Amino acid sequence: MILQSSGCSPSLDFSVRRCQPELVAPGKPTPRELKLLSDIDSQAGLCFQIPFIMLYRRDPSMEGKDPVGIIRKALAETLVYYYPLAGRLREGDGRKLMVDCTAEGVLFVEADADVTLDQFGDLLHPPFPCFHELLQHFPASQPIINSPVLIVQVTRLKCGGFIMAIRLNHAVSDGPSLLQFLKALSEIAKGASQPSVLPVWHRQLLTARNPPRVTRIHHEYDEQDSHINPQFHPIFMSVPPQNIVQRSFFVRPSQIAALRGQLPSHLARSTTFDILTACLWRCRTIALQPPREAEVRLMSTVGLRSLLKTPLPLGYYGNSFLFPAVVSAAGKLMDNHFEYALEVIKKGRATVDQEHIQSLIDLTVAKGRPHHTTAGSFLVMNMTRAGFEDVDVGWGKAIYGGLANGFSTNVPEMTSNIMSSENSEGERFVVIPISLPAVAMEVFARELSEMLNGPHDPSISAPRIMSSI
Repeated sequence: MILQSSGCSPSLDFSVRRCQPELVAPGKPTPRELKLLSDIDSQAGLCFQIPFIMLYRRDPSMEGKDPVGIIRKALAETLVYYYPLAGRLREGDGRKLMVDCTAEGVLFVEADADVTLDQFGDLLHPPFPCFHELLQHFPASQPIINSPVLIVQVTRLKCGGFIMAIRLNHAVSDGPSLLQFLKALSEIAKGASQPSVLPVWHRQLLTARNPPRVTRIHHEYDEQDSHINPQFHPIFMSVPPQNIVQRSFFVRPSQIAALRGQLPSHLARSTTFDILTACLWRCRTIALQPPREAEVRLMSTVGLRSLLKTPLPLGYYGNSFLFPAVVSAAGKLMDNHFEYALEVIKKGRATVDQEHIQSLIDLTVAKGRPHHTTAGSFLVMNMTRAGFEDVDVGWGKAIYGGLANGFSTNVPEMTSNIMSSENSEGERFVVIPISLPAVAMEVFARELSEMLNGPHDPSISAPRIMSSI
C-alpha cells in the first residue's frame, strides 16, 4: 500500500507566545567588508528564503537548562566565524549579489507553545502547515535584499522539548552549508572554543569566464516559448490557490525494491533517487495531462564538489549544486514504462562535467541571471541524507530535522524534495511531498499507487493518514 498525508490535522490547535524579535550580532568585532557571492549563488532562482525545522525531546540530563539562552549565546559566538551571515545582502552591477558584512546580526525570536511533541504525531514529516506559528513571517525580511540573511526562532514546548526553526537566504548558502553552520553552532553550544571545520568563503571559484562562453545546452534555462506557456503552465495559474493541495506520500524499501525489479539490468543499478524521480516525473505528467506534443522538463539536483577539477575547499559554505534539465515530449513520457524516463534522466546526468558546469555559470551571467524555466518543468531534489537530525545542541539528536514545508524553491507547484523519515518503531520511509491541483492530485496518487503496488484493487485501497501536525 502507499501511505498518504493530506495536510493539517484539525485536532491540533495550539497557541504560540513570542517575545519581541531581536538581532543577535557576532560576539566579537568582525571585519567590515563587501564579499561577492559566486555566480551560482547569484541565480535569480535562489533569491528566496528556505525554511528548516528541527524538533527536540526533553532530556532529563539538561533539566534546568534553557535551550533559548544556550542557542542564543552559541549563535553569537558562531557568528564570529560566520560573520557574513550577520550582514545584509546587496545587489551590484549586472545584478551581481554580495554580502555587506555589517555585523547587524541575525533575527532571533524566543517563544513558548502550549503543545507537546507527542501531540505532533508518530511520523513527523513535511509539509508542516503550522510553520508560520513556529517561525513568524516578518515582512521586513522580504525582499531578501537589505534584510537579515538568517532568521531563527526557538520555541519551548510544555513537555520540556523545543523546536528550532530557521529561514535561510538561499542566495547566500544551500542546505549542506546551513548544516555546516548548525554543526558549528552545536559544537560551540556544548563547550567548544571554535568549530572543528572553519568556514571558507572562496566564492570566486564559481564565477563566469570573461567573456562568458556558453558551450553546452542548458534546458533549465530554455526560453519559455509562447506555444508551451498557454498550454501547460497555466494549469496552475488558472487554479485558485485554495484548490492547490499538498500531500506527502510514503514509500517503503520493499516498494523501491519492487520498482528496481521491473528494470533491465543496466538500469537496475540506478540510485533510489533516480528511480523515484523517473516514477514521479511520469506520474505527475499523467496527472497534469499536458498536450502530447508539449515539451516537459525534469530538473534534478547534482552536487558540484566531486565534479570540479579544482575541488571546493573543506569549509566552503556557498551554493554548490546545479539542477540540469532533461526534456521529453509529454506523450512519450506518458505512454512508456518509467524506464524510458529513467534512461532520459541518466543520459542527461552523464553530460554534467567541468565544462558543463562552467558553461552554465557563463550562461547565467550572459543572460542577465534569468530565472530557471517554469513552463512544463518539474524539479526534484534529494534530501534523503540531508543530516539535519544530527544537529545536537545538548539535548541529543533531533527527532525530525529538515525542510519545514517539503519544498526548497519559491515555486512549490513545480517542486518535490525526496526525504527520509522513520516512525517510533524504527520503520523507515522515503517521504515525497507533492503540490498539485486537487483533481490532478487524485490522478497522481492513483498512478503512483499502481506503479508501486500493481493495478488498483478496492480491497487493498490505501489508507490516508492525516499529517502529524
